[in-house]
Amino acid sequence: MSLWKKTVYRSLCLALGLLVALTVFQRSLTPRQFLQEPLPPTLEPQKAQKPNGQLVNPHNFWKNLQDVAAPTPVASQGPQAWDVTTTNCSANINLTRQPWFKGLEPQFRQFLFYRHCRYFPMLLNHPEKCGGDVYLLVVVKSVITQHDRREAIRQTWGRERESAGRGRGAVRTLFLLGMASKQEERTHYQQLLAYEDRLYGDILQWDFLDTFFNLTLKEIHFLKWLDIYCPHVPFIFKGDDDVFVNPTNLLEFLADRQPQENLFVGDVLQHARPIRRKDNKYYIPGALYSKASYPPYAGGGGFLMAGSLARRLHHACDTLELYPIDDVFLGMCLEVLGVRPMAHEGFKTFGISRNRNSRMNKEPCFFRAMLVVHKLLPPELLAMWGLVHSNLTCSRKLQVL
Repeated sequence: MSLWKKTVYRSLCLALGLLVALTVFQRSLTPRQFLQEPLPPTLEPQKAQKPNGQLVNPHNFWKNLQDVAAPTPVASQGPQAWDVTTTNCSANINLTRQPWFKGLEPQFRQFLFYRHCRYFPMLLNHPEKCGGDVYLLVVVKSVITQHDRREAIRQTWGRERESAGRGRGAVRTLFLLGMASKQEERTHYQQLLAYEDRLYGDILQWDFLDTFFNLTLKEIHFLKWLDIYCPHVPFIFKGDDDVFVNPTNLLEFLADRQPQENLFVGDVLQHARPIRRKDNKYYIPGALYSKASYPPYAGGGGFLMAGSLARRLHHACDTLELYPIDDVFLGMCLEVLGVRPMAHEGFKTFGISRNRNSRMNKEPCFFRAMLVVHKLLPPELLAMWGLVHSNLTCSRKLQVL
């Protein structure tokens, strides 16, 4: 056979092989999967809209459970890295034509203007935190100006360890931050944060303003981050930067738990009602949430969840419009999944006693028996940590577990 004929023959064979491979590849995907272009990344907190782009009725912000299929626990097929790289979100000015919108307070109008913006670019990232065998990921919500709180946590309950004991993997710690909310603070504090991150390598930061209403953004950004970079971690503790945590008790509680459980445990509020008093931090107007009560939810000061549930929670939260109270929003996401948070007496997100003047709130023997207590500022945290880990003698063992 001549060289020319051999070349033609090899070309035909190669073309036939490619055709067979392409056919197999196409049959392994749906036409939509094969032909669809990647969706453009969305930024800021995306407010869910109807498919036709029309606004959802203000009295029907939350989908009925029968209208939302619970996400199936299948292997994640999402992005392999953070896929939001630019910020391009404009206000939804269509809302200004709605009579109900004009009667809202300025902070709620601002929230609704940008609620359709859902995800933002990452500024600081540490995917290596989930490298190796990690048993418990400790995640702390913080703001850029509160370096003293982060430092106190690193010296106490946020200290990392290579083993959780009993043959379990490591305990790793991360802090979740946005941008400084005040323009005049932004450049200065961002430089300080960059230096802090070079020292410790434990900060995740996104390009949205750190405000009270944006705490919900922090929830969904972390859940998405976890789904991308940390899909196999068995358990997550998530808390505020002004709480006391007893890691020994947390790990003891988890000793007989399985990562596949629908575990979401904390200080659970049942039948809580939306607060309608305008002078209250947690005030919610009826136009934003018209139901008489919230679904069960755990106080955001601190809670534990299983890793498999956290990944399903990420997809469930994406079916709901954002809500300005972060712990209530997570309760709504759990409701979509049909999961009820579990109450535990060791989680005290309103203090050991709700009477702030009670001696119980300063008694180290009580703290030694708890899992989470809110709230302590850095000097109080450091002092209580020292007392709890000293040669403390308590008159009786508290049964709270």
